[in-house]
Amino acid sequence: MTLSAPREQHTTNTVLNARTDARAQGGQRSEWMPYLPAASSPFVPTDVDPTALVWAETVAPGGYTHKVLTRGSRIRFDDPTGDACAHLVLYNALEPTERLNVADTQKIPWQAYLGAGHPLLSGDGRVLATVLADTSGRHDAFCGTSTDAWNEQKYGDSRPEGPTPSGRGLLVKAAAKHGLGRRDLPPSISLFQGVRVETDGQLAWQGSFGAGTHVELVAELPLLVLVANVAHPLDPRPDYQVGPLRVHAWRGAATGPADPRFAATPELERAYLNTIDYAEARGL
Repeated sequence: MTLSAPREQHTTNTVLNARTDARAQGGQRSEWMPYLPAASSPFVPTDVDPTALVWAETVAPGGYTHKVLTRGSRIRFDDPTGDACAHLVLYNALEPTERLNVADTQKIPWQAYLGAGHPLLSGDGRVLATVLADTSGRHDAFCGTSTDAWNEQKYGDSRPEGPTPSGRGLLVKAAAKHGLGRRDLPPSISLFQGVRVETDGQLAWQGSFGAGTHVELVAELPLLVLVANVAHPLDPRPDYQVGPLRVHAWRGAATGPADPRFAATPELERAYLNTIDYAEARGL
């Protein structure tokens, strides 16, 4: 963690001294933290009104984050160095038993590789979010995230507070903030580090497209978003390599019948109709 200035030391042997010590730290900033208010982010996308932001954060390498967002929110993930790897899980924030279903996310659009226009579906036939823009093209909906056992074998450590945390371990911590446990975690998708299936069925790690890419989603339902920014499990590099991840979200509108993607296929149209029916029944 990088602080803007050395911490001034205070004794904490009394309540008053402890309060003075705590308040003396109030102006310090870390590289890895949410920006509050969100409009104060130094990395606001150029085409976004800062006053519309509801979430702005830089997630540390080996860090995690979580957020509840309203229907219609735009969510942008930026990879500034080419080494970010955002392992993403989505839930219906109103009913978290409805969650990302990776198999349906690949099956319904007849496309296993994520990109612009791709819906991220739940197992209930509804669209949780849609990929609106993608300048990376290097993503993975096959492997899920790293586990404790995997990281312990490869790096010798998997502790969330250690130098090589597993994605699963961090997502468990993020889920716990919302009353969810290990059994509530579905397989995740990964942004910015690509995987492709070879003709012989082997999974081939593609790595990153490079620094400066981004992915933008729109929330089709109220969302609980969990993200772990950790090394991809198929990354062949021997060291634990992952870069910072920037996240911004702002107010917007969900996909409607006027959007070209709404009726791009019969399967997508049914999924969006199911989503709108659910939202309208709840006054969203």
